[in-house]
Amino acid sequence: MKTKLIDEIRISNDKIIRLIKGDITDQNVDVIVNPANSYLKHGGGVAGAIVRKGGKIIQIESDKIGFVQVGSSVITTSGALPCEAIIHTVGPRMGEGNEDLKLSKSLHSSLSLASDNSYKSISIPAISSGIFGFPNDKCAKILVNETICFLKNLEDSSTSIRLVEFCILEKDILQAFQYE
Repeated sequence: MKTKLIDEIRISNDKIIRLIKGDITDQNVDVIVNPANSYLKHGGGVAGAIVRKGGKIIQIESDKIGFVQVGSSVITTSGALPCEAIIHTVGPRMGEGNEDLKLSKSLHSSLSLASDNSYKSISIPAISSGIFGFPNDKCAKILVNETICFLKNLEDSSTSIRLVEFCILEKDILQAFQYE
């Protein structure tokens, strides 16, 4: 599937947020985000696609890491994917409580980990939507607003991130992001 640019927001001269329609496993960025479960078992959805295309090394490295708290992120190599690394972040499941805060923490930990590792570009899916049940419109609002805040707050600091793209494949989720 070919990637299609849907929208773009310039935070400053050198910081951009993009909304794209495409397959996150095809993105030519420094790092992609995997919306993982706490046990880092990548069986289905985006996580399953990442391991299928990137190779078993991703699951092997994830197994060595083990358990990850909701709102936290860890990093592995990317196997055969075009990116340099994968950030696995654990977003909330609807109904567990404090979902908005947990989703914000999940995004922030992903962006911080990318910046700490000097990555300049990151591709992020709709964390916690889909099987985790987070409403698409709420998910889009939190992810976009938190990314803007992260980039603006670090505008004068030494963050390496210059491009954040939200890579969405599903039409209904894509529409929710277009309104943000």
